[in-house]
Amino acid sequence: MYDMGTRRQALTLVAQGHSLNSASRATGASRSAIRSWQSRVDPLPRMRSTPCSRCGPLTEAPPDTAAYSYLLGLYLGDGCISPGKQRAGHFLRIACADHWPGLIEACAAAVEAVNPNRRSSRVRAGGYVSVVAYSRHWPCLFPQHGPGKKHERPIILEPWQREIVGVHPWEFVRGLIHSDGCRITNWTTRVVGGERKRYEYPRYFFTNVSDDIRRLYTDTLDTLGVRWTHCTRGGNPYNISVARRASVALMDAHVGPKY
Repeated sequence: MYDMGTRRQALTLVAQGHSLNSASRATGASRSAIRSWQSRVDPLPRMRSTPCSRCGPLTEAPPDTAAYSYLLGLYLGDGCISPGKQRAGHFLRIACADHWPGLIEACAAAVEAVNPNRRSSRVRAGGYVSVVAYSRHWPCLFPQHGPGKKHERPIILEPWQREIVGVHPWEFVRGLIHSDGCRITNWTTRVVGGERKRYEYPRYFFTNVSDDIRRLYTDTLDTLGVRWTHCTRGGNPYNISVARRASVALMDAHVGPKY
């Protein structure tokens, strides 16, 4: 039995022109299952293990949309969803580095605001803390969930997710920066009046291997009037830089460094 998130993702890929083989590889669902979903996406009543009011054709958005937008950014960067081994639900895990205790607190608060049961826990590992929460609804709240690594499958926001990000763009950008970004201080030297002087300036970086996730980040920056550039390192165009003074000031006002 496939959850509704997987079904919707497969049908979205087919609607975009992907073949059944391609949609099957991206979602892990069989071609015959995807073919049958084209006529009926809902599971038959006898196949439903537990009814879910949120997992219908149109997912019900969480009440706290600002917290959701932030958590969506965290999930796309450092999050994963896995099925419970002894229960029918799923576990959401967001990895947060030990260096940023404020980030851990902000992540836990967002998880608890979005999780229907309002709970989260923390699991410590070497150098990081995983904020963990159990719910039957994570796959429908994060339909980008699927088998394999995020950069190996399409990452496309549902219309209701795009609406939330449109209302809370800075929360989404903050979540992405808190997961896969940073604020650093660059420096350079110039010769002025025969004397070499050092100049420092702040800069934001966002690094992600997924073309789709980077595009979600840069598209949102565009709507906010933030100027950005690609920063290719070692031949890999995975870094997005924000270095212009006015744009850094905007990022400082709404995102700021991790803490």
